[in-house]
Amino acid sequence: MKSRSSARGEPRRFGNVALLALMLCSLVALSLIRARFSPIGNTAVAETIKVEDPKPVVVSKPAVTAEAGDGADEAAAVAAQPKDEEIQPKTEQALDAAVRPAKAAVAVDASKPVCYETSRRSDTCEAAGDVRLVGRSQTIYVDTLEREWKTRPYCRKHDTYALSHVKEWSLKPFPSGDGAAPKCTSNSSATAFVISTGGFTGNPFHDYTDVLIPAFITAHRFAGEVQFLVSSYKSWWMSRYIQIFQQMSRYEVVDIDADDEVRCYPSAVVGPTFHKELGVDPSKAPSGVSVADFRKMLRSAFGLERATATPSGDRWDIRRRPRLLIISRRTSRGRAFMNERAMADMAGSLGFDVRIGDPDTTSDTSKFARLVNSCDVMVGVHGAGLTNMVFLPAGAVLVQVVPYGRLEWLARNTFAEPSAGMEVHYLEYVVQLDETTLSEQYPSDHLVLKDPMAIHKQGWDALKTTYLDKQNVRPHLGRLKKTFLEALKMLPHGRDD
Repeated sequence: MKSRSSARGEPRRFGNVALLALMLCSLVALSLIRARFSPIGNTAVAETIKVEDPKPVVVSKPAVTAEAGDGADEAAAVAAQPKDEEIQPKTEQALDAAVRPAKAAVAVDASKPVCYETSRRSDTCEAAGDVRLVGRSQTIYVDTLEREWKTRPYCRKHDTYALSHVKEWSLKPFPSGDGAAPKCTSNSSATAFVISTGGFTGNPFHDYTDVLIPAFITAHRFAGEVQFLVSSYKSWWMSRYIQIFQQMSRYEVVDIDADDEVRCYPSAVVGPTFHKELGVDPSKAPSGVSVADFRKMLRSAFGLERATATPSGDRWDIRRRPRLLIISRRTSRGRAFMNERAMADMAGSLGFDVRIGDPDTTSDTSKFARLVNSCDVMVGVHGAGLTNMVFLPAGAVLVQVVPYGRLEWLARNTFAEPSAGMEVHYLEYVVQLDETTLSEQYPSDHLVLKDPMAIHKQGWDALKTTYLDKQNVRPHLGRLKKTFLEALKMLPHGRDD
């Protein structure tokens, strides 16, 4: 009996073992299926291995570089594949993603709204992720956005006239549907930086106040890893300032409105940040930079030798004499010196080495910057030409001649206040009634002469036409001499030299 019952139990025991082995095989197979088709890292990468192209791709020793990888997740997904294993090909969307640039070295602050006010004059938009920029339509697609944003990348947002010459840019979420986003045709690991040279560019004061200094404030934190994409591009304007852009970026400047590429980046900034007229507020700058840093960059850009207004060590060198530059406006409308030659002779009699320069729009910017940098005193009537103070060495003197018409407030805001941040001494010469050609154009009892504030109340156009465009000046040499002597005392040069 015992032997028969033992024999009867053997098939049952064998059946149990077979059933257990079958269950184990099923579990192993299920785990392999899950391992092969489960997402790696995130759903975005999971979507990159959907089968849409019948041609298999054989991967051997996969290599992920900054140019070819799609961030850490994409690198991990590729590296996880076994060597020499035939894997399913990526979709068009996945192949497009595979050549997107790596994440930016300097991350965009994700805690802020996409577009936000950076000052009373400027708005800035920042976005990071899969950024695809279509220049001809002024559109930026970003995969991380949830809504559309619009902005005009120029630092004069309160001025409707200026903004009418600035194209509007849109930041949009990716279009819905696989493959709906435009395909990358150009890729970069830099941060895209969209600015506009519309508005009032062409006037040196606005070039620096509205564009160049704000661009420096915004771009400095990227340490050259930023590409300028310029809307409303003007080739003649860029040729004047290309050396400055080459200091701020390691990449070519792009005329983005005429660009046919779909440019892809890991992050983008649209619109520079304004702080103040011709200035930088270090407490607001992301990296604590100041206008002194901007001026140092200008010296590098244009090859300027003098950081400070100190005389040559050689007592026989002509540079022992302080040099005075008169900014001429002979080719400009209004505010010209009517006795320019007499002013130069008087300054020469005080010991100055005198130069006269007219920085019109055709001037070689580098050449004129070197002339200004060689000077210790710069004198000129209020106007865009005084913007060249950015090239003066520290310790030099700026003398602003303020036209008749109660324009001291204008002189203060535009050049007097910025001079302190540039470490430039400031003097002011206010034109009196007997020194203006307006006294020859109007009767003595006219409001233009008797009550300038009444003209101010008529608005900017009336003020500008009357006191800036129609007026020339003839400074009294005796009064002006006192101002020049005061400037001389501010310099380290000795009178005996």
